[in-house]
Amino acid sequence: MTENTGNTPSASRATHSSGRRLLGELSAEFAGTMILILFGVGVVAQVVAGGIGNHDSISWAWGLGVTFGIYTAARISGAHLNPAVTVALAVFKGFEWRKVLPYVLAQTAGAFVAALLVRWNYTEVLNKVDPGHTLKTQVVFSTLPGNGTAPVSDWGALRDQVIGTAILVFLVLAVTDVLNTPPEANLGPFIVGLIVVGIGMAWGTDAGYAINPARDFGPRLASYLTGYSHAWRDQYGHLYFWVPIVGPLIGCLVGGVAYRYLVTPHLGAEGPEEPGQAPIEPIEPIG
Repeated sequence: MTENTGNTPSASRATHSSGRRLLGELSAEFAGTMILILFGVGVVAQVVAGGIGNHDSISWAWGLGVTFGIYTAARISGAHLNPAVTVALAVFKGFEWRKVLPYVLAQTAGAFVAALLVRWNYTEVLNKVDPGHTLKTQVVFSTLPGNGTAPVSDWGALRDQVIGTAILVFLVLAVTDVLNTPPEANLGPFIVGLIVVGIGMAWGTDAGYAINPARDFGPRLASYLTGYSHAWRDQYGHLYFWVPIVGPLIGCLVGGVAYRYLVTPHLGAEGPEEPGQAPIEPIEPIG
């Protein structure tokens, strides 16, 4: 009897199929995050360098970018578009850990390419408004404590990123939980976009609501390579790039723990519905 080494045609086909599937997921994460950043960084460039729009238009465009990015990638990869969301889904929802780093790299690459496109397209107005490529227009691409002007410390910005990302992940888990009251008729991406709009309108002062390591690091790298030599530092001269990375990664765990222990244990409980409760729709079995 010969030993089965697993190198059978069926095993090879399964491995090949798995590799192609992962490649498709990474492509979707790249494309979805690129769409997100094209709208998000693009609108900040328009407001800061072009003088068109305001904070509200920034909040809405970021939210729409999230919505369109999710519609782009959701069917293929789940449309995480954010390393903090990917880590949260791995910790709390069983997403495969072997895919976490590839997803993060794809998301960051998508953000980087999108930021390069924005930088190229807005070259003339950026050069006119800020020929020295200073912090004045660095905020187009990456965040700063207090958006470069308010008296917020790096630690205050870190606190803000933890809280903002915790809110994001808590609500993403809430609206995607089939045992809760998830949006129907394919409205999930729109609702998640509204979450980002709300965070932008309520939590944008202290650190520019990055709430997404790829969203900040990818464009920060793009700006550094295209003339913003101080891109890694804040207005105080401190190395700052780590804050929008570490803060969201802590915040995603805080938000996930909060949802798990405040909401999850109380879903699906049997018994009559209390007045004011949303009706629980039965989940039809598949197959």
